[in-house]
Amino acid sequence: MDTILTITNLDKKFRKVHAVKNASFEIKKGNVYGILGPNGSGKSTTLGIILNVVNRTSGSYTWFGGSMETHEALKKVGAIIERPNFYPYMTAFDNLKLVCRIKGTPLHKIQEKLELVGLWERKDSKFRTFSLGMKQRLAIASVLLNDPEILILDEPTNGLDPQGIRQIRDLVKEIAAGGTTILLASHLLDEVEKVCSHVVVLQKGVVLYSGTVHGMISNEGFFELQAADNIALKQLLEQHPAIGRVEEAEEKLIAHAAKPLTPGELNRYLFSNGICLDHLVKRTNSLEEQFLELTSNQSS
Repeated sequence: MDTILTITNLDKKFRKVHAVKNASFEIKKGNVYGILGPNGSGKSTTLGIILNVVNRTSGSYTWFGGSMETHEALKKVGAIIERPNFYPYMTAFDNLKLVCRIKGTPLHKIQEKLELVGLWERKDSKFRTFSLGMKQRLAIASVLLNDPEILILDEPTNGLDPQGIRQIRDLVKEIAAGGTTILLASHLLDEVEKVCSHVVVLQKGVVLYSGTVHGMISNEGFFELQAADNIALKQLLEQHPAIGRVEEAEEKLIAHAAKPLTPGELNRYLFSNGICLDHLVKRTNSLEEQFLELTSNQSS
C-alpha cells in the first residue's frame, strides 16, 4: 500500500509549551485516519507542521515517499484547518469559480463538487445566507476542486448542530468511498469510531496509539457476572489465570480478561468450584473505554 505521509520523531516547542513530543506515524493511501485527542493534545500543531504553516523544532515528515519537495506535494493535498472563508456577497458558484481561477482548475469541476456536497441546488445563493454546516460543505467542495489525493480536516463538525454533524460525517464517508485518503483531527470519540478506519491517539503531544480502530478496541474484553454469593465468586475469579482484575459494580462483578477466555470456559470453571451463576455476559471495551484507559495510564 502506498504511503501518503510519514512522520518521524516530530517535535515542536513553543517556549515553555512542548506541543508535540517525538511523534511518529504513517498515513497509508485509501484509509480514513482520525487524530484523536483532547483540546491541547497537539492535533492542530501536528497538522500545521505537515502543511508547512508551523515550523517544527526537530524531526521530519515526508509526503508521498519523499518523491517530491513539500511545496509540490502540497498541491496534491486539500486541507481545511480554519473556519470557511469566502466572499459573503458572492454566490457559492462564483466563490468556487474564483478558486478555480486561482488553482487553474477547469470550471466544469464546480458542478461535480457542489453535487457531491449536496449544494448544487444552492449554487446561486449568496455565501452569507448559508448555515454553518453548508459553509463547511462548501469549503470541502472548494478543496476538492483539484481532486487532491488526501483531504485534511481539523475538527470538521465543531460547532455544528446534529443535522450538520450527520451531513459532514456522511460526506466524509462518501469521499473516502471514492478513493480519497482522509486525515481528520477530532476530540470526539463518537466521530472517530463512526467515520475512521485508523486512529492516532495524542495526549500532551505524545502518540499513545497508532493503528486501526478495530485493533484499538479488539481486546480480551470483560465479563459481567452475578451469583448468590458474590464474595466467593470474586475470590474464584481472582484465582483464574486468565482474569486480570475484578471490580464490583452494584450487584454485579466486572472481571477483566488478561488472556483469551470464552464464557463457556469461565462458566465451567466456576461451576466445577461450586458457583452457579445468575448472570454472565462477555463484552468488548468500546473506543471510549480504551481511550480513557490509554490516557489515564499516561497521566498516572
